Amino acid sequence: MPSSKDLQPSPSATKRPASDNDRDISPPPLKRKTQAAISKSAVASFFTPSSQKPKDRTTWFERRPDDDTPPTLLVAKYVPENDEARVLDTTVKRRRVAMFDLDSTLIIAASGKRFTDDPADWKWWHHSVPERLRQLYNDEGYRVVIFTNQGGLTLHPDPQAKGPKSAKNRVSTFKQKCSAVLSQLGIPITLYAATGRDIYRKPRPGMWNEMKVDYDLAESDIDREKSLFVGDAGGRTADLKGASAAAKDFSCSDRNLAHNINIKYQTPEEFFLGEDPRDFRRDFDLGNFPFVDQAEDSSVGLAKTNDQDIILFVGPPGAGKSTFYWKYLKPLGYERVNQDILKRFDKCFKAAANFLQEGDSVVLPRFCHAHLLTSPKDNTNPDVDTRSQWVGLARKHKVPIRCFWFRTPLSLCEHNDAVRSLNAQNKQLNPEARKGLPKLAFNGFASRFKEPKTEEGFQDVVPIDFKFRGTREEYEVWGRYWV
Repeated sequence: MPSSKDLQPSPSATKRPASDNDRDISPPPLKRKTQAAISKSAVASFFTPSSQKPKDRTTWFERRPDDDTPPTLLVAKYVPENDEARVLDTTVKRRRVAMFDLDSTLIIAASGKRFTDDPADWKWWHHSVPERLRQLYNDEGYRVVIFTNQGGLTLHPDPQAKGPKSAKNRVSTFKQKCSAVLSQLGIPITLYAATGRDIYRKPRPGMWNEMKVDYDLAESDIDREKSLFVGDAGGRTADLKGASAAAKDFSCSDRNLAHNINIKYQTPEEFFLGEDPRDFRRDFDLGNFPFVDQAEDSSVGLAKTNDQDIILFVGPPGAGKSTFYWKYLKPLGYERVNQDILKRFDKCFKAAANFLQEGDSVVLPRFCHAHLLTSPKDNTNPDVDTRSQWVGLARKHKVPIRCFWFRTPLSLCEHNDAVRSLNAQNKQLNPEARKGLPKLAFNGFASRFKEPKTEEGFQDVVPIDFKFRGTREEYEVWGRYWV
């Protein structure tokens, strides 16, 4: 019986003597890189039959906001292996809902990095988090769900688009991380991740509406007094006192979502650690714009003070100019030059001249919504030079020109634009079917704006402060946070 030593090939059988020629033409031997260590568990997993490996209990789905838009909502449903738990979860309707943000609420990066491509780079925000969520589900009868904004993910990127490979692998990394989080919790739970800037993105109610459908919950089913949303985006102001100094929150989207769906809001510190609430502030507060019955609305500047004149609108997009025209100036006989239809400024200028020649009074928004989508810096009469062209037209036709200055804050303008674009099916809120504008359209106006003065040639400058001008039903939609 040959020994193992006999089975080894001899050096003479495997090598030939090296000659001088060999040394001249042969490259030096390459130094091999050290092989990475392979763990025993990895080896065991490799040799374990697929039928015996633990099954990933997380199922993933994609959803789209409408039939014409690619999917932007990523949904993960985790179901434990326990048959009894699965049956109980599908047969009992849980009316209390506990909703949580993901990042900086349930988990944080273990490395301390703000962004990471490692699916294993996470840890619980606090060691009490998993047990508290299990208690909510198992002992207190709550439906537990996760709502998270994940704007850095693209579910179906353009294959021709150039960019780092890591960007294309983010969805896979995110799924791996979430599967690990959900499996460690071990309770029936659904995670909703909004990847676009559409109806699903917090504070908009899209994920909430999807959750209600998934769990067959009508509005009347939900115990709103006991339900709650926990998230770190609460609009908290900076607290620089003492050892527990804290920076301000990056946004107020979580608090605003809770407002929109009329449930209690808490920060992670309040819910998990029992800390007292901190002060917070919203950049745009709906409390400053209550519903006003139309019968009680006494808007300024509505009287037709001249037989014929021009009214020039000045104000950022989303300031309420179109609604104001249709509600108050159209009934007084004013014609409107609509750049959305005419497209070019020279055509608008000619149309205004024709109206004046025919004896009509004219409103000049000089606003082209479609043009703002491609050239956001072009805006509604923000500076003296732009306004002077219309003042010159008025002088040429020997008619007075009035300026209506819409003093709407930019944060409110962005809100109005979002309400309009995200409720395209509502003809009262979006009668001209306008799409949402980029933030640059609002900032562009602000950067060029000069307050209008009578010295520019106006008969008067009428300041218009924003009021919601609509029905109670329309206010129910407008009076939510959308940005």
